[in-house]
Amino acid sequence: MIEKPPMTVLLCGPRGFCAGVDRAIQIVVLALKKYGAPVYVRHEIVHNRYVVEGLEAKGAVFVDTLSEIPETGQPVIFSAHGVPKSVPEAAKKRNLKFLDATCPLVSKVHKQALLHLKRGRHVLLIGHQGHPEVIGTMGQLPPGTVSLVETVGDADNFQAKNGQSLGYVTQTTLSVDDTADIITRLKERFTDLAAPSAESICYATTNRQEAVKAAAPGCDFFFVVGAPNSSNSRRLVEVAERSGAKRAMLVQNENEIPWDEIDERMKIGISAGASAPEVLIEAILESFKSRFNAAIELAETTVEDEEFLVMRELRQTPLEGSDMAFVNGAL
Repeated sequence: MIEKPPMTVLLCGPRGFCAGVDRAIQIVVLALKKYGAPVYVRHEIVHNRYVVEGLEAKGAVFVDTLSEIPETGQPVIFSAHGVPKSVPEAAKKRNLKFLDATCPLVSKVHKQALLHLKRGRHVLLIGHQGHPEVIGTMGQLPPGTVSLVETVGDADNFQAKNGQSLGYVTQTTLSVDDTADIITRLKERFTDLAAPSAESICYATTNRQEAVKAAAPGCDFFFVVGAPNSSNSRRLVEVAERSGAKRAMLVQNENEIPWDEIDERMKIGISAGASAPEVLIEAILESFKSRFNAAIELAETTVEDEEFLVMRELRQTPLEGSDMAFVNGAL
């Protein structure tokens, strides 16, 4: 029997599903149980193909626009990223039953932006153009009342109108450090800039970045499990690189790991974005164990216990067996 070479793998905690993602997936699964298939979902419910394909197999139909939905009594679900006000308004005009799976922390950002507006401020939204969450947040406000700021350069170039009061909010899934730099620059230029009454970047984004910062130093390779269109996953790759990992890479599953570039002399780090199910992480760990005598060490910086309830009309629908495992990311 050939002895496997030893290797140390640092596994970050927290990692994977956050409370908002868990709630959104629950809503789709519970809606399928209560109303039967098909249930329509506008946009990917969360940014992960494994999750989306698993829900499709259960009877969910994903659409980009409401116009793709036929005349039906079946519900449509809005994704965890949030939608512009125009979307539920359009659904009401068509008498479509809809369930809003917007993460409560994204909804909080919407409320903060509207509060700035109510207090006479022009809203600066720090975020990434084209991201569904940014589209949804900007869509809460009338045209001309919100400006997008993506970089420190944008903060330098933004021109406020004379006498214009300003307030800012941020996308929930940004790099904590990058966002702090942008806010610092804005405050240097606009000393009366009003902050939101609560932090906009969500706890899950912050916690996962802190865990990566702790684990990345000294890692030869750092893998973040997540989808290419997942903002919080891509930020974790950047954080790993900045925090001392020699190389960092976003992977969707074990097949995307460059096994021919890895040997037993390396120290490996692993984390996962907030929409990546644990089953994908477990598969990667098993792949390491099959090749190496891998010692898995937990690099945990905090323990999360947040939970967001689904809407009242779905709470009486039981979630059990394989559905419960799927919601928990274990199947």
